[in-house]
Amino acid sequence: MARFTVLIVAAVLAFLVAAPVPEVTAKKFLVGDKNFWNPNINYTAWAQGKHFYVGDWLYFVYYRDQHNILEVNKADYERCNADHPIKNYTRGAGRDIVPLFVTKQYYLLDGRGGCFKGMKLTVTVENPPPPPISAPAKEH
Repeated sequence: MARFTVLIVAAVLAFLVAAPVPEVTAKKFLVGDKNFWNPNINYTAWAQGKHFYVGDWLYFVYYRDQHNILEVNKADYERCNADHPIKNYTRGAGRDIVPLFVTKQYYLLDGRGGCFKGMKLTVTVENPPPPPISAPAKEH
């Protein structure tokens, strides 16, 4: 009986090791690309065409003494009101991340100066798409 159990465990382990594991990789988005988090950039245009999935993250680079990153609700986002942030992602170095852990609409803005010259960004975070179905192996 013990020998049978060992064989079953070995077979299950062999199957788990041999089974293909879907590749899941989080993506880092440098907000504003080479222009970073600065005034006079159209962040709506920057986000257009990009897909943001759970597990991805936004990387903000900015002048730490001039800007910050706050998450606000939709109404405050539309009014550029930073008085009641949901979350402050600012850590003080001017190199901060916003992890996208939840499927939702994120409303982010520069709280210093209330969206100073367009410094606001909204992204919709979705569940990742299912992995592609692999073609069956051909037998020779």
